[in-house]
Amino acid sequence: MKRIICLTALILLSGRLSAQTEPDLMAPPENKFQDAFYDALLQKGIENYDKAIVYLYKCKDLQPENPVVYSEFGKNYLGLKKYTEAYDSFEKAAQLDPKNSWYWVGMYDACYEAKDYKRAIPIVQKLIPFKKDYQEDLVSLYMNAGQFDLALDLINELDAKVGRTEQRDIYRRDILSQAKYQGSEAGHLLELIAKYPKEESNYVALIFLYSDSNQDDKAQQIAQKLEKEIPSSDWAQVSLFKFQINSNDAKSAVASMNKILKSSKIDNKIKHRVLNEFLVFAKDKPELDADLSQSISYFESDKKVQPAKEIGKFFHAKKAWARAAKFYELQLKNQPDDLDTALLLLEIYISTAQFDVVASKASALTEFYPSQPQLYYDAGLAYNQLKNYKKAMEFLEVGLDYVLDDVTLEMNFNIQLGEAAAGLGDAKKKEKYFSKADQLIKQQKK
Repeated sequence: MKRIICLTALILLSGRLSAQTEPDLMAPPENKFQDAFYDALLQKGIENYDKAIVYLYKCKDLQPENPVVYSEFGKNYLGLKKYTEAYDSFEKAAQLDPKNSWYWVGMYDACYEAKDYKRAIPIVQKLIPFKKDYQEDLVSLYMNAGQFDLALDLINELDAKVGRTEQRDIYRRDILSQAKYQGSEAGHLLELIAKYPKEESNYVALIFLYSDSNQDDKAQQIAQKLEKEIPSSDWAQVSLFKFQINSNDAKSAVASMNKILKSSKIDNKIKHRVLNEFLVFAKDKPELDADLSQSISYFESDKKVQPAKEIGKFFHAKKAWARAAKFYELQLKNQPDDLDTALLLLEIYISTAQFDVVASKASALTEFYPSQPQLYYDAGLAYNQLKNYKKAMEFLEVGLDYVLDDVTLEMNFNIQLGEAAAGLGDAKKKEKYFSKADQLIKQQKK
């Protein structure tokens, strides 16, 4: 079947195929060309590029002005990663048949693989009349070649003609991170806002531009203008939220945050940033805990983040035990099998001397996680504090067997075992465990 397909293609190349089969020495030139060309295609198909090129030289000798031959040279040189030879071959094909866009595409491929972006630019410019989509390639080439003025002009042109894209927005922000481009782009966006006052994207772009360049007052003015022109805009709230936080306007900040978090237009990265900013703002304001708890509900469908747990850790680090525990409990309500959070919560109960709670919860958790030594330790410590030394000894002896390569935890186990033995009046075991703990303390100091 492959031979039939290739020979059919060769009909187009040579115009006809001979109906007769003759010895190779007697074959007319067109048959010799067809056979050599077919062999070249066959070798290229099995990635035998060197052999394919040998056959193509035979084709070139027979038809030195055939652009298809040079195009095939280019494809095989690309396969060999010989990008200069590939480019030269495609260029020769394009000289012979400049209206065939595939030869220009071959030149582009050779330049791109060689990372010669500047050389690729004029080639892609020639491809655009064949296919407008190559304008997007041209933007990327301008960026890779460091020709940011041309890239920004083309980005603005394409935004106006076909609408914005995420990739172009990324390029724009990369360019505008350089101060030299910010002034002209700000002027351009202001012109667009004046011309199209109901086009939200121009306000958003200008807000980001001003914010990234620390021109917060100007960003606020644009956000307020956006809210006035498009009252339903969610993006206006993103910028306004920041100013409400800075001005300590908690009520307005909460309202803006809730609009942002429930918006389907605003991506999750920005939502996470907003929540983090509000968390820092609320750290000394317990009265905002209810609003923090409400904010977590907006992330229930996002399995990649655990805001309740992260908020709990935030307050945990500040030793705000009650507030940390509240958010850990909320996390466990949503994910009961989160062992890490359960251990953090036990740590808080221990820090606040809620030993009856620790004993109950840690004991129950050992049923679900029977090889987790920290749970046995927490249960044993709690029972010691409750003076239930027998129960403490049971948990600690079992848990110690699961301790591996953790000198600190092993030391703590022996201390608690010594306490339990002392409580039970077993002086021999008490001395044994305290002596072992002392050895481990000395080992840590080495």
